[in-house]
Amino acid sequence: MYKAASSGLFRARHPSASSALRFSSFASPSLTRSLASPSNFRVLPSAARSVAFSRSCSSFFPRSRVSLSAGSRSGWRSPIFSSAQIRGSAAVNSLFSRKMATVATENAFNSILTGLPKPGGGEYGKYFSLPALDDPRIDRLPYSIRILLESAIRNCDNFQVTKNDVEKIIDWENTSPKLVEIPFKPARVLLQDFTGVPAVVDLACMRDAMNKLGSDSNKINPLVPVDLVIDHSVQVDVARSENAVQANMELEFQRNKERFGFLKWGSTAFQNMLVVPPGSGIVHQVNLEYLGRVVFNTNGILYPDSVVGTDSHTTMIDGLGVAGWGVGGIEAEAAMLGQSVVEGQLIIFEALDCIPMSMVLPGVVGFKLTGKLQNGVTATDLVLTVTQILRKHGVVGKFVEFYGEGMGELSLADRATIANMSPEYGATMGFFPVDHVTLQYLKLTGRSDETVAMIEAYLRANQMFVDYKEPQKERVYSSYLELNLTDVEPCISGPKRPHDRVPLKEMKADWHSCLDNKVGFKGFAVPKESQEKVVKFDFHGQPAELKHGNVVIAAITSCTNTSNPSVMLGAGLVAKKACELGLQVKPWVKTSLAPGSGVVTKYLLKSGLQEYLNQQGFHIVGYGCTTCIGNSGDLDESVAAAISDNDVVAAAVLSGNRNFEGRVHPLTRANYLASPPLVVAYALAGTVDIDFEKEPIGTGKDGKSIYFRDIWPSTEEIAQVVQSSVLPEMFRSTYEAITKGNPMWNQLTVPVTTLYSWDPKSTYIHEPPYFKDMTRSPPGPHGVKNAYCLLNFGDSITTDHISPAGSIHKDSPAAKYLLERGVDRKDFNSYGSRRGNDEIMARGTFANIRLVNKFLNGEVGPKTIHIPTGDKLYVFDAAMRYKTEGHDTIVLAGAEYGSGSSRDWAAKGPMLLGVKAVIAKSFERIHRSNLVGMGIIPLCFKPGEDADSLGLTGHERYTIDLPSSVSDIRPGQDITVVTDTGNSFTCTLRYDTEVELAYFDHGGILPFVIRNLSSSNH
Repeated sequence: MYKAASSGLFRARHPSASSALRFSSFASPSLTRSLASPSNFRVLPSAARSVAFSRSCSSFFPRSRVSLSAGSRSGWRSPIFSSAQIRGSAAVNSLFSRKMATVATENAFNSILTGLPKPGGGEYGKYFSLPALDDPRIDRLPYSIRILLESAIRNCDNFQVTKNDVEKIIDWENTSPKLVEIPFKPARVLLQDFTGVPAVVDLACMRDAMNKLGSDSNKINPLVPVDLVIDHSVQVDVARSENAVQANMELEFQRNKERFGFLKWGSTAFQNMLVVPPGSGIVHQVNLEYLGRVVFNTNGILYPDSVVGTDSHTTMIDGLGVAGWGVGGIEAEAAMLGQSVVEGQLIIFEALDCIPMSMVLPGVVGFKLTGKLQNGVTATDLVLTVTQILRKHGVVGKFVEFYGEGMGELSLADRATIANMSPEYGATMGFFPVDHVTLQYLKLTGRSDETVAMIEAYLRANQMFVDYKEPQKERVYSSYLELNLTDVEPCISGPKRPHDRVPLKEMKADWHSCLDNKVGFKGFAVPKESQEKVVKFDFHGQPAELKHGNVVIAAITSCTNTSNPSVMLGAGLVAKKACELGLQVKPWVKTSLAPGSGVVTKYLLKSGLQEYLNQQGFHIVGYGCTTCIGNSGDLDESVAAAISDNDVVAAAVLSGNRNFEGRVHPLTRANYLASPPLVVAYALAGTVDIDFEKEPIGTGKDGKSIYFRDIWPSTEEIAQVVQSSVLPEMFRSTYEAITKGNPMWNQLTVPVTTLYSWDPKSTYIHEPPYFKDMTRSPPGPHGVKNAYCLLNFGDSITTDHISPAGSIHKDSPAAKYLLERGVDRKDFNSYGSRRGNDEIMARGTFANIRLVNKFLNGEVGPKTIHIPTGDKLYVFDAAMRYKTEGHDTIVLAGAEYGSGSSRDWAAKGPMLLGVKAVIAKSFERIHRSNLVGMGIIPLCFKPGEDADSLGLTGHERYTIDLPSSVSDIRPGQDITVVTDTGNSFTCTLRYDTEVELAYFDHGGILPFVIRNLSSSNH
């Protein structure tokens, strides 16, 4: 059982135009990013490459300087990301007219700059030594906080980062409960193509806006190093075929040629971004196996790697001891453009390659692991258990740091699995400090011995390395948890949420409870008399049948698990044993295997296990996220018809990290997360309605019953295959190959221009209307007058419910739009692949077929009631009718509104629909930030209140009065909402900082950035 108890990137100061910042290299070929050249935003070259970067920087000339005295204020504080004070746009803009006499060029902590000697003589470089501070408080700091401390010390110029900031972090034990703000400089930014395409669309559109305002459009360039991995576009159109990889990639390029060409255009038009071509792997696995440095060496200065990414599962890199977490796409775009908040003022820089992000110094939950996993228990079982524990404990906005003697029993891949699911348990990070296991993994994945030696030497010297062979100094945590790994048992999670863990031995009983329960997270409300209904149908001339709980999708997918050789080879061993016993997956089950990198293919082939996976239908279908993000492709028409025509509660079993309603496939109402070996086992059983301990999976070739225990491999069996099959050369050869791209990518030709030529007929890339008729002066804040309620929600509305995701339903407004423009249904592609077209994304907002809207009185689907007429319409159609009639709209919601993936379209879409405000019990952190970024007013009901307790039905009209001047509004102030029925209630305005009020004044974060870049005289 578990126990609970309470309790960046180095910047050269004045680099010359010819100077270079050189990043330490692993043993791979070299890649350069020149800030002086447009080719800086570029595709990986075909030449051999290294994880090292060399970047020529234009000279930085010190300009205006402002006082950085920190302001204090009362009221609401954001739990993790925040911004320091400014007051209104006039104050912001005035910063750019002030001139600086000097800029601090001396680091305030140069006295602790220490050389790190090499064993054979010489030195690796110099580093800012934490032990040299001789402060006993540092010994008690969590390792994750030490990374923040080192960054603050290294970048302390008493301008962007002050000595006071350093003291706040050293005194973490006392300051973190006070939610103090600190600056942090991450070393890099990570994107995948779903978030990358709209980011580049926005950058291109912003260039046009700058051009129309008569300003220099070339000011719109990423200033922070960015890696973009194309991994979200491949779909499982072809499965159960030796040719599936090639066939799916050809279809991927047919559908996405325009998107890919657009990204390739960006590679010549913008600076400082790296594109990894499609077919290379999943972004987080590539980051783990290849891009992650652990320690940088820049100009002879050593410091820890760190990263922020626009995908919430950026946290996977925490398993490698690299501090990384997710941020909103809109927030990241602003960060790329150099928008930053620094201790009391907002400043926009053009010449700095990395500026601090402001964050609240987080609490850290210490999670002690003891014991050892039992035989047959997987890392997936462990992460689902950890997710449930941490979700119950409450870790939103906090770091979680793992420690204890049990750490030595977990492989690096096991740790990465746990870190990957940080968003599911709600933490900003799930951090594993570097130890001997980390060093072994670095060598396994092809990093050179010299690089690994440098990493170990630096981290040991700077008190950031854990050696469990030595006595451990006591560290202080905000709260404590403990789990004995021996207590972890096989389990899965579902049917609708990743933290609803079900022990495998209880699965059959839990399934029947779900059938009985009313519709909800654990219920389908299937009448007793129809629970055993059998639907017979013809599958390509073969008799077939379906029942509630039958598995129709079984997918080994997602970087959460495909990065872990033990569970991948374990799945192969299950397939092998099943083949030898004569078991076979039913042909109407859509099976697929989508590795997160080519390394997986190499070790499955070397072990000889891919052959058995193929025999069970688990052919490799591509290298990308596939089923985990809804790119599961169509079910066979006969299967789809059997489900739809008979209202069958069909199941999907996948090795992913998300199973929210409507995400995996529109026709699988029950979706379970499981380890890859369990995915194969459930595919063989053909149903989730089974007790694996008591009921046979099937009948073998000898006529005997085959049980789960007969096909399940032991931990020792798996370890032996891992030892003999997973080799360093596999990683080296795989990542040398991705630098060459692939023939389809290399054949794309695009024009070399700085402004994009928008094609009005395009259904993939469309110029968004964000800056239409934009003026130099901000429009000022807006209230809401007599608005109608567009949607009335309960709790836990996720970004999967809000944001367009997965396949485009044939009867949806988006499908109608595409059909009207001559796009065949087979070419609809997914919503994610069309994120560069605002017309489609607006139509796909709130289009989830599992959307529960109180207006529909229990009916589930993407529709709402147009209040004035009572007509039931698609949400998009209702929104457009309101806009045509000149009416504002709002959304009512419950707790945890916007949880799930950090999708920027979950904020952009409602803005395009005309939503002016969202009133909820609580917001997910990144989603609230994105709403602010798009100019939507976020309001929170007072504690203990919600729409129901206030007697709100949603049929009222709502007025939210706000001052006409932003200087009269305060972060977190009380706002009165009045309805036309005479109801009046008070809400908290969730603009949490003065900076967010400045965004509101400008109509959003991107117009704010454009106006300031346009008006500044850099």
